[in-house]
Amino acid sequence: MLLVSWNVNGLRACVKKGFLDYFNEVDADVFCVQETKLQEGQIDLALEGYHQYWNYAVKKGYSGTAVFTKREPLSVQYGLCGEDSQDEGRILTLEFPEFYLVNVYTPNSRRDLARLPFRLDWEDRFLDHLAALDDRKPVIVCGDMNVAHREIDLKNARANVGNSGFTDEERGKMTTLLETGFIDTFRHFYPDRTDVYSWWSYMNKVRERNIGWRIDYFLASSRLAPVLTGADIHCDVMGSDHCPILLEAEL
Repeated sequence: MLLVSWNVNGLRACVKKGFLDYFNEVDADVFCVQETKLQEGQIDLALEGYHQYWNYAVKKGYSGTAVFTKREPLSVQYGLCGEDSQDEGRILTLEFPEFYLVNVYTPNSRRDLARLPFRLDWEDRFLDHLAALDDRKPVIVCGDMNVAHREIDLKNARANVGNSGFTDEERGKMTTLLETGFIDTFRHFYPDRTDVYSWWSYMNKVRERNIGWRIDYFLASSRLAPVLTGADIHCDVMGSDHCPILLEAEL
């Protein structure tokens, strides 16, 4: 099974920049997107052979997630049960016979860290959600998690200590998540690989010089390790300030 995740930073704009060419070429079994930035009825994607599931933000042009899957899931959950964060369309949970798939767009703590307290509380509730799922069957989590976990996950670590996406608090939440029994699948295959990122600022020449961050992830329940067969980051794919990430597993 091939799974792909991509923060498209506006799906309508990304479609105009080659999204469908990449989608058809990669031919994933499951394709997850984040930051769709649209409402129901604002796009009509003809994805033959795929079931489509959308979680729209209430605010127009903001956030949003979607999953396109060749396999019809047993069930679909939108957001976290009983939580107001559902208004931002950040989570889709699909249940398949062998595992749960969770597509997530983690809240950004903002440049001035004004939203850091909200982000940290949200992280706790999200971890509870994953733990409850993992009690029933293995979980694969993918998406833009808005944190570079280790120093090798961004180009200029020293200069970014304490900045949004690289605070001790945000990195600590990722550490806690992994310690509860999850694998960072890219690091599972490439524990020491550097200079491979999934997001670059739109500032002039930043992407050309590969001054990036790895903030998009596939995480998997540790007990899935024997069936994981590969992970990749398609850094050369344009269309967004993020690039697609991939996971292959025998599921």
